Amino acid sequence: MIKRGTPLLILCAVFFISTAGCIGTSVKPGERGLVWHPLTAGLEKEPLKDGFYWKWPWNDVYRYDVRWQSYSENVDAWSADDLQIVVKAAIILRPNPEDLYNLAQTVGNDYYVRVVKPEFLAAVRSAVSEYTVVAVPEKSVDIAKKVQTVLEAKLKNSHLAIQSVALADVDFPQIVLTAIEQKKAKEQEKEQKEFELLIADKDAEIARARAKGDGDATQIRAEGQAKAQGTITKTLTPEYLRYKLYDNQNSKMVLLPDNLKLPVLINPGEQQSNQSMKSEDSEQSAKLPSPSQSKK
Repeated sequence: MIKRGTPLLILCAVFFISTAGCIGTSVKPGERGLVWHPLTAGLEKEPLKDGFYWKWPWNDVYRYDVRWQSYSENVDAWSADDLQIVVKAAIILRPNPEDLYNLAQTVGNDYYVRVVKPEFLAAVRSAVSEYTVVAVPEKSVDIAKKVQTVLEAKLKNSHLAIQSVALADVDFPQIVLTAIEQKKAKEQEKEQKEFELLIADKDAEIARARAKGDGDATQIRAEGQAKAQGTITKTLTPEYLRYKLYDNQNSKMVLLPDNLKLPVLINPGEQQSNQSMKSEDSEQSAKLPSPSQSKK
């Protein structure tokens, strides 16, 4: 006779036996997993999200990091002027989470080494070869855009997404560095000469402005003097001159009729006084005894 609790015990025993043979596995955040059933269905198409899962020991789970990942490469490239440089380029990409089954079937988990890296190096070398060695750092953004465009076309069916491409640094050979330094020195010397010429032109312009100002001032003074002289000439009439002659208290003159041709005596009183003073001096000298008389 079987007791009532026997079926329950049997079910528990079967459960523990079955679970004892299972192995647990985890899919971390930022990852997706594909379950591989080698004995039955093969690779499952629906990816596992992050979490914990039980599986049989003979099954396996392939994990893919679906976060954006950065890869850097030092690329030996030749410029348009046949000089070798080393370009440090970086690319950011990730697998498409919804295409993990196809990625696993065509490429696998090592997709960067097998697919991306060769195309990345070739695209960088091709883009750099279009520019001179000096122009590469200046055109780094344009070069990166060209590389990304080429990679997106090449990896269109690789089930990968490219976020960006960038040129981080450029290493020049010593001969190129020397040429760049000489070029910069020449450019600085040229800028200095241009600055000196600009200053000289400004100084000459200031000198011309000053000379013009002095000439304008001289011309203005000459014109003013000419106008004043003209005004004076117009106002110096004979009547005005006679008036000023009469008005001066120090003026001494003799008024004669107009039509008499006689000499004009200026300051006659002063001449008479001078003549009288001379006569008095001669009389006084006559009265003084001579030296011979004083000895007697």
